[in-house]
Amino acid sequence: MSVKGLIFDLDGVLVDTAKYHFMAWKRLAKEHGVDLNDGYAEPLKGISRKDALEILLDLTGISMSGVEKLRALDKKNSWYLEYIMDIDESAVFEGVLEFLDLVKSLGYKTAIGSTSDNSSLILECTGLTRFFDVIIDGYKVTKPKPDPEVYLVGAKELQLDPSECVVFEDAVAGVNSAKTARMKVIGVSRTGSLEGADKVITTFSGLDEKILDF
Repeated sequence: MSVKGLIFDLDGVLVDTAKYHFMAWKRLAKEHGVDLNDGYAEPLKGISRKDALEILLDLTGISMSGVEKLRALDKKNSWYLEYIMDIDESAVFEGVLEFLDLVKSLGYKTAIGSTSDNSSLILECTGLTRFFDVIIDGYKVTKPKPDPEVYLVGAKELQLDPSECVVFEDAVAGVNSAKTARMKVIGVSRTGSLEGADKVITTFSGLDEKILDF
């Protein structure tokens, strides 16, 4: 396979924002008398707010009406935005800037593939916008991961066949999204394991173009 395009999820892959999402979910659960430990973080990653809320309710036994769910989703996003107001380049994971510089110098096309509405804000605040030819976010797609829409749209806007694209993902839902889109997946996992990924890295530090050999 000739790799021509790289599509990156944002939260938890390039930027350490996953912790802020979980802080907001913890705050929401606390309002309902439930303390979330870190074991709840993984099931809530890489999916839409709506899906994450349903999983949270199922795992904790918290009950909400339809109206209460809508209010809870608004609260969660407001708190998340509150937490990331001061985010800057220091939130970018080690090695990311160097790797993005490298792949751009080698001529790879690059895109962000996120279903979050907040992607552009985070990219601007962290100084990452300049590295990407295309930004796919929640304003361009309607179906959350694991639906392949976000990555198929990314390939289309890069003017590439999906088989020419490699995706960097940190969540199983995102891996499934990319695989359904017929793309190779490099998992980004601090534990060194991510179900379904073709390769897994623990850090971008020291990474070179050989990781793109498939």
